[in-house]
Amino acid sequence: MEDIYAKFVSQKISKTRWRPVPPGSLQTADTFAAGSWDNEENYVSLWSIGDFGNLDSDGGFEGDHQLLCDIRHHGDVMDLQTLSVSQQWTAAHYHTGPGSPSCGSAPCTGVVCSNPEIVTVGEDGRINLFRVDHKEAVRTIDNADSSTLHAVTFLRTPEILTVNSIGQLKIWDFRKQGNEPSQILSLTGDRVPLHCVDRHPNQQHVVATGGQDGMLSIWDVRQGTMPVSLLKAHEAEMWEVHFHPSNPDHLFTCSEDGSLWHWDASTDVPEKSSLFNQGGRNSTFLSHSISNQTNVHQSLISSWLSTDPAKDRIEITSLLPSRTLSVNSLDVLGPCLVCGTDSEAIYVTRQLFS
Repeated sequence: MEDIYAKFVSQKISKTRWRPVPPGSLQTADTFAAGSWDNEENYVSLWSIGDFGNLDSDGGFEGDHQLLCDIRHHGDVMDLQTLSVSQQWTAAHYHTGPGSPSCGSAPCTGVVCSNPEIVTVGEDGRINLFRVDHKEAVRTIDNADSSTLHAVTFLRTPEILTVNSIGQLKIWDFRKQGNEPSQILSLTGDRVPLHCVDRHPNQQHVVATGGQDGMLSIWDVRQGTMPVSLLKAHEAEMWEVHFHPSNPDHLFTCSEDGSLWHWDASTDVPEKSSLFNQGGRNSTFLSHSISNQTNVHQSLISSWLSTDPAKDRIEITSLLPSRTLSVNSLDVLGPCLVCGTDSEAIYVTRQLFS
């Protein structure tokens, strides 16, 4: 197994995110942010891995991921997209009407950035569009959803996609007036809450989601209203899903069941080498359950959308040496992965692809 290092931080970790590196840079990710939850005092913290993973003069591994700084955070940290406070928008999400909590405030459950634009979604079903140089929201859709919005991602600059607590994906186009989505996708008759979403970095019509039932769903938002593939995955809630930003045939998921998985959908199945050389699900292959086949030319199709039986297998590898408490968050950048858990540990590896 490739080396993955644990740092016990005496806090349950809800979110982890790498600090981005410049496009085209050969620099390796070396700084990440973490947020905590369900503690007496919660923090947003900044960590460095420095020479972490390199051999010292005695043949041992140097150092550990080191805390650079932290700041106390009021309430649970629900999402992270920046490493510094450059602007604050208070009361961005709130409940209104009869039966609302006396304080009125509502959790902001998701945030996504496409500089300079920032979109937030919340338990109140509200969508906010901010810009970093504006003190007020550029646009707010107050009644975007009657249920909780759990996550949001950009499809392209004017379009976002949200997932909610009744199993729906909704596409919103900020170029259009009104409070109605331009498209709604869902599993027919299924109301399983969706907790996470990520867009393929190269093919903006390909989207992955995960939810309360632990299933991984792959969607082509150009085709129909149902997922292209349903993949039986984790044994409990899937909290995050991420395509690798520069190698999107690889996808990563984490779950309430304490597992962290790498999914390899590259087409050279017979020649695949596992991400790690051991793990609970090493060399395990899953077949797609195709629920909506299309006539898209194979030359244009993503490996995640392929219906070719020779390609229709995915290898899964477990990245943690043993099950832990809930793995709440993960992030990947280049050869580096970081994840945070309810076992009060942050796991880091710098050797994803060897």
